[in-house]
Amino acid sequence: MEFCSNVDELKNIIKGVMTISKDGSVKVEDAAVLRGRMDKLVQTAVFCEDTKVRDAARWLIRMSAMDVGVVPSSIQGLYEAMGRGEVSGVSVPAINVRGLTYDVSRAIIRTAKKNRTGAVIFEIAKSEIGYTAQRPAEYATVVMAAALKEGFTGPLFIQGDHFQFSAKNFAKDPQAETKGIKDLAKEAVDAGFFNIDIDSSTLVDLSKPTVKEQQRNNFEPCAEVTKFIRDIQPKDVTISVGGEIGEVGGKNSTVEEFRAFMDGYREVLDKKQKGLKGISKISVQTGTTHGGVPLPDGSIAQVEIDFNVHEAISNPARKEYGLCGTVQHGASTLPEVLFDKFPKTGTAEIHLATEFQNMIYEHPSFPRDLKERIYSWLRENCKDEFKPNQTDEQNIYKTRKKAFGLFKKDMWSLDTDTRNKIGIALEQKFDTLFRKLNVINTASTVSKYVKLVRVNPHIPDCLL
Repeated sequence: MEFCSNVDELKNIIKGVMTISKDGSVKVEDAAVLRGRMDKLVQTAVFCEDTKVRDAARWLIRMSAMDVGVVPSSIQGLYEAMGRGEVSGVSVPAINVRGLTYDVSRAIIRTAKKNRTGAVIFEIAKSEIGYTAQRPAEYATVVMAAALKEGFTGPLFIQGDHFQFSAKNFAKDPQAETKGIKDLAKEAVDAGFFNIDIDSSTLVDLSKPTVKEQQRNNFEPCAEVTKFIRDIQPKDVTISVGGEIGEVGGKNSTVEEFRAFMDGYREVLDKKQKGLKGISKISVQTGTTHGGVPLPDGSIAQVEIDFNVHEAISNPARKEYGLCGTVQHGASTLPEVLFDKFPKTGTAEIHLATEFQNMIYEHPSFPRDLKERIYSWLRENCKDEFKPNQTDEQNIYKTRKKAFGLFKKDMWSLDTDTRNKIGIALEQKFDTLFRKLNVINTASTVSKYVKLVRVNPHIPDCLL
């Protein structure tokens, strides 16, 4: 691994490649040379201990990306077109990249370029930000660096997934918990996340006598955070905001719950500001569980997914409320044969994570000694999460996502051949999923409905 340790080294990387004007704008003079130097630049943005140098590298990547046409964007325009019925039959993959983020993102970009796919989202959840040690500024930078490296141009959709309320914390101090979500949203927007999913479904109280009252603690905080996001979104950008009515792993969602949520949410939003744009999509529960359910031998149990939930809720979501449709979580470990059903049943977006994590750990090229070090660390440091009635394989499967943060540098330091082999395997998987989700040849559709807005962050003092 190689990265810059001081500002002079960083300036030397960009010498003859890009110029910085006095007004803080950046002009890329040689994109090919920039791609050749991107590995060192992105490693500086992630691993340099000098925060001034690290932040300067992040700024350079973002500014050079926008100059060559890689623009962090909101998918709102496409989703509004889906709500109007002008676009249909596609399920946008939203991919959570937990580890080897640069290499995995490059594999996604290569697949998108090959298939002329514009409808794909890069995302990270609130919980993942913690255990993968990827704050929004780092995550967005790495995704942009991957796009630069692979010569991609166009809108780049980066999303905050499951910005989730803790029911326990909310019960103790609702204002403090809501502020935490708002603070994270602000951090994400500043980093270039122009798509944010608010998850207050954890606050639903099924003990209440009516469905609307059950959903009240869901739609009221969701409306409050939506208003906050609208207040901080950059000029000319309408951030795509998502809501959720069914906590993944819980009971399946119903049309009645959806209408109760939407009607209550709109009432609260209108009181805050008449005519304020609300959510563009709604996440529902259909029978899945995040990560799947591991069996004693480490394989994944088959689940019964209720596609009728998507169809039943997506129809009124579009026709009555103008949303793009429903969102499916916890789907990456489902059998491939099921994926073509999502576009046919009105599923607008599908979130995918664990299977790609599994493919990294289980790839034949992944070093055995590194895997053993990771698993030994899990047995020692995550033993409070290990269940005595489950096998070691089951417990490791459920906790190994927690190792991505601590072992991030080890994974990024894998030899080029190993990382390339893992990337190729992932690319083949992405190719299959993109085809089944019907997002092939969506680049032109996306460009028709998505407006490119360049949002320039402030130049770091050390580069002035």
